[in-house]
Amino acid sequence: MNLTGKRILVTGADGFIGSHLTEELVRRGHEVRALVIYNSFNSRGWLDRSPPEIADAIEVVAGDVRDPNGMRRSMEGCDVVLHLAALIAIPYSYHSPDAYVDTNIKGTLNILQAARDLGVERVVHTSTSEVYGTALRVPIDEDHPLQGQSPYSATKIGADQLALSFHRSFETPVSIIRPFNTYGPRQSARAVIPTVISQIAAGRTKIELGALTPTRDFTYVMDTVRGFIGVAECDAALGDVVNVGSNFEVSIGDLAAIIAEAMETEVEITLDERRLRPAKSEVDRLWCDDAKARTLFGWAPEYAGRTGLRRGLAETAKWFADPENLRSYKPHEYNL
Repeated sequence: MNLTGKRILVTGADGFIGSHLTEELVRRGHEVRALVIYNSFNSRGWLDRSPPEIADAIEVVAGDVRDPNGMRRSMEGCDVVLHLAALIAIPYSYHSPDAYVDTNIKGTLNILQAARDLGVERVVHTSTSEVYGTALRVPIDEDHPLQGQSPYSATKIGADQLALSFHRSFETPVSIIRPFNTYGPRQSARAVIPTVISQIAAGRTKIELGALTPTRDFTYVMDTVRGFIGVAECDAALGDVVNVGSNFEVSIGDLAAIIAEAMETEVEITLDERRLRPAKSEVDRLWCDDAKARTLFGWAPEYAGRTGLRRGLAETAKWFADPENLRSYKPHEYNL
């Protein structure tokens, strides 16, 4: 599919990845409708920080994916839906699992039902590497077993399976993108990279973290954005799941050291018990096999390997070092 001339709806456009994706689509000349969560402050989330020339080109609608009527109305006239809206914080899923079922599963169902009824030409549903759980083999390809080790990952598995079922049952044109640990400017403080960077940027030398031994495959946000666009344009990805990752794993402990080096400081890591997951819920290892994305639509990470990670972390740290950006965070508080 060529996205030229298509009206594209991005759900979760006010969030971290969604705002970067929305802006990139506009930069490429696409017509974009951005769904942001309704709120009484008329906040558009990170889209409020978009350059004026981009902000003026975005059609913004407020709503909630949990509302089927609202989703149907938001999707009217759209050819493509990039569905990112979700609850994603793992610790909060221990606290409020019902909210994750309502948003991640029922919200996705509302998108799928509306897409089916409205004849949408393409739906890209957002999964997560967390659905794989602790790696049983590495690198992890799309055929790796799914393991719900947290309420969050369980709801994402449910949403993924719903999306695939609509393709198989009703030929709804659905593809699934499965990003691995995206990072970059604007990321929520509940993630490890903003946790480390914001604490250092705020002048702290004792950094509070949870488990240091798990490994992750960190993917810079603009690589993830290119992955979304690639999946949306790829007819061969219909009814399929596509990983997007850097194909490089690093432990949380080593990651913290790389960040400190990039920010030219020395830090001491201290354990914060609140940041530890229950033992059987912790995902110990994630490492992406990105061969399918490379084969289907020629995607490859531009921020690859240790060198790419260092470059991406440096760019992220530079963004956080801006006092205007850092004011949006509370480095001295644990964000559930």
